[in-house]
Amino acid sequence: MFGLSLSTGKRSFDSLSEQEILGLAISSEEDDARIYLAYADQLRATAPQSAKVFEDMAEVEHTHRNMLIEMHRERFGERIPLIRREHVRGFYDRKPDWLRKNLTLDQIRTEAELMEQGAYRFYMAAAQKTSDAGIRRLLGDLALAEQGHEEIAGMLGEKHVTEEAKTEEDEGARRQFILTYVQPGLAGLMDGSVSTLAPIFAAAFATGDTWSTFLIGLSASVGAGISMGFTEAAHDDGKLSGRGSPVKRGLASGIMTALGGLGHALPYLIPHFWTATITAAIVVFFELWAIAFIQNRYMETPFWRAAMQVVLGGSLVLAAGVLIGQG
Repeated sequence: MFGLSLSTGKRSFDSLSEQEILGLAISSEEDDARIYLAYADQLRATAPQSAKVFEDMAEVEHTHRNMLIEMHRERFGERIPLIRREHVRGFYDRKPDWLRKNLTLDQIRTEAELMEQGAYRFYMAAAQKTSDAGIRRLLGDLALAEQGHEEIAGMLGEKHVTEEAKTEEDEGARRQFILTYVQPGLAGLMDGSVSTLAPIFAAAFATGDTWSTFLIGLSASVGAGISMGFTEAAHDDGKLSGRGSPVKRGLASGIMTALGGLGHALPYLIPHFWTATITAAIVVFFELWAIAFIQNRYMETPFWRAAMQVVLGGSLVLAAGVLIGQG
């Protein structure tokens, strides 16, 4: 009874008949073709040459499917058993379309390689299991074809994706990453790191109480994060600007804003006032230099100009907070 309760309802591969193996192979080729076409649709706007590669790979899968159907018709007739990969133990579950939409171009290429490797292993195991000479030969041929798909993908890539086109597609993916994640995240980090300096250090020098300062810093950081996140998500839906999902941008901006403020609020969990304050000042120093590095790395701002802008601005806000707190 306990064993039955743990059953997944899936068949073991060894229990499949030759007809069921052919049915499984047919449905697998159909699914892989659909996945490649979904990748092509996803990439068509941003990477049209790579989209053509996946369209051609889908055509190859359709050819394999037709070969399997002909073999099934010859051996077992017209009725193909309904069996899919998710019905058999040991198969990697394919993600539905809506979970693959966020994959990058490199991730899509990696997924395609894994798909072909899995298909090769399936055909090799299936060929060893069947005793019908014709089916065994077909499955062996398909195993070799799947193993050679990496070469096919390479040839298709050379046909459609020139070095110039690949560079352009990679640059487009990098630009999209910057617009969706780096730019709003950097804006949030700058806002959280700089704008919270004055209230946190003003509270520290006004009260001399580390716990009160921490609570003020925590509330300022979380509040600023929520505000920045909603502002970023609401002011641009990304359809015309091409900046990507407003939810992703809002999360990037909100989280980095909160982290920017928490960086120099957390040291005030230290009970000793001057130890906490010196630690917070050191954290501020590294925060400002990190902002300058990100600006230089992703926004192509000259490093020393970015450093002067951020460090000078942050130092002025910090000084203002200390003066207000002491006053």
